[in-house]
Amino acid sequence: MQELKSRPDKDARREAILDVASRIFLEEGFDAASMSAIAAKLGGSKGTLYNYFKSKEELFEAFVDRHCAIHARLIDSFEVDGGGYREALRRWAKQYLRIVTSDSTMRNYRVIMAVSERWPDIGRAFYENGPLRGARNVANFLAEAAQAGEFVIDDTLRAAHQFIALCQSRYQKARFLNYLPEPDEAEIEAEVEAAVAAFYAAYGQRG
Repeated sequence: MQELKSRPDKDARREAILDVASRIFLEEGFDAASMSAIAAKLGGSKGTLYNYFKSKEELFEAFVDRHCAIHARLIDSFEVDGGGYREALRRWAKQYLRIVTSDSTMRNYRVIMAVSERWPDIGRAFYENGPLRGARNVANFLAEAAQAGEFVIDDTLRAAHQFIALCQSRYQKARFLNYLPEPDEAEIEAEVEAAVAAFYAAYGQRG
């Protein structure tokens, strides 16, 4: 991701607005946040803010888009090297689990989910650009691996959703409800190993 200082001035200002708006959305929620509060935190006028975003709703949409884009850069790709497909799947799963169980991701999810109840379009956009996009990338990887003889899979998208569920199921609800803290590296490693083993038991090529 480009550093803020290397962007053109207009882009840098837009990102600065999003940085401030994100903090306010996360701290106060969408309803309590206001364009006036965001402008005040920026140290500028509401008029300047409206030059970039016509409404709080448009600003929130940009907040959701950026959240998805940041995560996409971190978990979109699979690298198959000397460790083969199993190691590539394991490596991806560990990065994925670190991200989706992090405190910052949990805060973002809670805010977006609360807004989605009465604004379904934002929930749909988030799902399509976030979780569904991730599942489709996993499905593409599984299709390549199946073609190479690593798996026997009829529906790679369904299998992708199943693998993602295996990775996060023990932590997802507990993290949403603040029942558990972020898992440490040992816990992530153990969860991913169990998920990969279960997935290979279900879909791995049997000689």
